[in-house]
Amino acid sequence: MDRRSFLTKASVGGVAAAGAAALAAPAIAQEAPTVTWRSASGFPKSLDTIFGAAETISKYVSDATGGKFTIQVFPAGELVPGLEAAEAASAGSVEMAHTAAYYDWGKDPTNALGTTVPFGLNYRQMNAWLYHGGGIDLLNEFYNTRNLQYLPAGNTGVQMGGWFRKEITSLADMQGLKMRIGGFGGKIIEKLGVVPQQIAGGDIYPALEKGTIDAAEWVGPYDDEKLGFNKVAPYYYYPGWWEGGPTLSAMINLDKWNELSPEYQAILKAACEAANSNMMANYDWKNPTALRSLVANGAQLRPYPQDVMEAAYNAATSTYAEISATNAPFKKIYESQQAFKRDAYLWAQIAEYNYDVFMMGQQQAGKL
Repeated sequence: MDRRSFLTKASVGGVAAAGAAALAAPAIAQEAPTVTWRSASGFPKSLDTIFGAAETISKYVSDATGGKFTIQVFPAGELVPGLEAAEAASAGSVEMAHTAAYYDWGKDPTNALGTTVPFGLNYRQMNAWLYHGGGIDLLNEFYNTRNLQYLPAGNTGVQMGGWFRKEITSLADMQGLKMRIGGFGGKIIEKLGVVPQQIAGGDIYPALEKGTIDAAEWVGPYDDEKLGFNKVAPYYYYPGWWEGGPTLSAMINLDKWNELSPEYQAILKAACEAANSNMMANYDWKNPTALRSLVANGAQLRPYPQDVMEAAYNAATSTYAEISATNAPFKKIYESQQAFKRDAYLWAQIAEYNYDVFMMGQQQAGKL
């Protein structure tokens, strides 16, 4: 074949291929429905990492559908108060919420198991249980009764234990403290003599500054520094035993979820899973720098006294037994999590734990 003949045929082939693509594109576009949703966030926009997970979901869904399926994200308070986002999705006021399911634990403590409970699964364990241990299906047996579809969509990892105006040296120092604490943690810490206060993220600083509360927990160094807690409460405690692996979630109106095509459902699932992984990576990247900054500006790190940890653990386990005796959905999900937790720690203490402990020793010795 001579060069001119080859180029001519190649050009014709290229034009034909381009024409086929041009013909195919409109057909595909016509098949994909246009879907426009609103998502109410449980968090203020200023908390870019935790609020940003909803934006990640929105972007991935739009990109994967060529803009045919869009989700507009609204910060807490813009459409509904932050603590009421899931309820708004359940009622159909919005199609979706991005929030912490445990905000609704007061309606039924089973809600808390979709986020975390004190001394619950850590981040990696929670993901293993959700994605491979049947956790998502178990949770949706419950959430579907609220007209909601649950999808994991973010995690902060183990959180810090909060900011205190005064130093805590023993369990006795906890008596009578008014503390902002989210979710199920408030029920447990109440048994330690603390008076729990459930306050949305954007309202915590003024309450702490005015002395309306004595202590507050939020997430960890990056978000806490942005909210400025160190300016009004110098003692920074760890670990946040009530937040071992708190999973945020997309809480989707069940009717709207069922209206989606299987393809759009798959895209939304994948986008939420991406946000779940991305949020944890983002916090792991930002928290070390923020912690150094907080300490440099006067924050005083303190571990919770052992008697506080032991009392909290005992209070938690007895509370779960009490609830399980009368709440079948809670019992079913909690026992599934507990069974996996026992096995997970058998494995975690072998390779990962020993590797990390050795490497931390190298860091402390200045070799890293």
